[in-house]
Formats: sequence, C-alpha cells, structure tokens
Amino acid sequence: MIDLKSTREIDALWHSCQIAAHVLHELSLAAKPGVTTKELDEMAEQLIIESGATPSFKGYSMAGLPPFPASITTSINEEIVHGIPSDRRLKAGDLLKLDIGVLKNGFHGDTAISVLVGKPKPTAKRLFDVTKMALKLAIEAAQPGNTLGDIGYAIQTYVESHGFSVVRDFVGHGLGRSLHEDPQVPHYGRKGHGLPIQVGMVICIEPMINEGTYRLKIKKDQWTAVTADGRLSAQFEHAIAITPNGPRILSLHESDRDFFAPHA
Repeated sequence: MIDLKSTREIDALWHSCQIAAHVLHELSLAAKPGVTTKELDEMAEQLIIESGATPSFKGYSMAGLPPFPASITTSINEEIVHGIPSDRRLKAGDLLKLDIGVLKNGFHGDTAISVLVGKPKPTAKRLFDVTKMALKLAIEAAQPGNTLGDIGYAIQTYVESHGFSVVRDFVGHGLGRSLHEDPQVPHYGRKGHGLPIQVGMVICIEPMINEGTYRLKIKKDQWTAVTADGRLSAQFEHAIAITPNGPRILSLHESDRDFFAPHA
C-alpha cells in the first residue's frame, strides 16, 4: 500500500534528506586517491551523528541477508551497488558510487552519487554524465497524472540511445518512516504503464547504469553487486516528493542546484 505524505511529513523528509545530501557532498570532496572507503564511512558516521541523526544503513538487513556493517555503501568501478567499506584505497581513475541513508525525527533521507576520482577515463566520464542526465529526465517525467512507467521509459530510452544498459535487478522505492516503502520504481518501462503518479508520493529514483550488460552477480559478502561482464557501472539517486506543481527534489544539494534547476 502506498502511503501518501502530508505537507508536514514531506517537510520532515526534506530535513532528513538534506542531512544526507550534505554528508554525501562532504564525502565527495574527501574521495581522493589514497583514501580508503573505510575512512569515508567513518567520516560519514561522524557527520551523521553530529547532525543529530542516525545512519539508516548500519545494521540494516533484507531478504535474509546479514546486517549491513557500515553507514554508507561504497561501490567502485564494476561494483554496481551495496559495496561494503574496507581498507581498499581509492585510485586515480576510479568511478566511485556513494549511497547514504539517515534517520532523523522518525523519517529517512536517502540519496546517492557517483564520484570520478582523480582524472577520469573518457568512458567513465561519459557513463557518469549519461547516468546523471538520466536521473534528471526521470525527475522531469515524475509529474502528477503520469505513470511510473513514464519514469522508467525516460531513463531507459535515454541510456540505451547512448549504448549503455539499465540494471533490472534493483529498482527505486518509496521513502518515509521506513527506508524502503511502496511503490517500487523500475528504471525501465513503457510510457503510460504502471501505477499513476499521485500528489503526496515520496519516491527515490536511483538509476544504476552499466557500460555493458545489465546483468549482475553478487559477491561472496552477499551484499556487493557487480556487473556480470566486469565493466563499469554508475549511479545517481534523488528522493522526490510529488506536489501539485510537480516533483520537489528533497535531497538536492546546493552544489547541484544549477543542474537540476527546473525543479529546484
């Protein structure tokens, strides 16, 4: 069942998402060659706690998986999502995905970005740009009266026109007092299909875009998903609220306001 949010609840979600966005921005600045992903995780947890929030991801479990051991996920290059922070050091040219969730005053914030570490390789930069633009187009499609299929269609057609593929195994989701709520939000689909988009919905759109095949494998840690062909993957995620005037980006950081200006 979809829990439509009141204006007060959306404002509370905005506060949580803004904490997440701020922490993620600070992490992106710290993600330099030589830094370990564990150091980024420790930094994230400290910033989250200093903000008066708690990490949504730490200890989180789903579908019988072991509890997630960190406050953020850190996925590098062929790792798509749910990478576990470790002593692995970032290298120049890495394509890093950072995903974060925070809980404050009973509401979760959730957002993710890709970071080009050092001088990017041309393919990584193109994948980065296409993935970010796909999210922007998806948000523009998230209008009251449209459908979830319109969101997926916007992503899929743009991404595939650039020769990349859309991950099927993981999708977006509703957000509120739970980190994952209904509805599921596929990043592929057909125009006019799927659930109608309603005022009061709060959803996370988080396209995961692969350089090669959309198929994936799960590593032995039971969490980290990697591309089946070992090629690159990128991701961006925003939490948005559907208002009578269109989508409101709850997790928008000031540094990205110009890019997402139409719905800032």
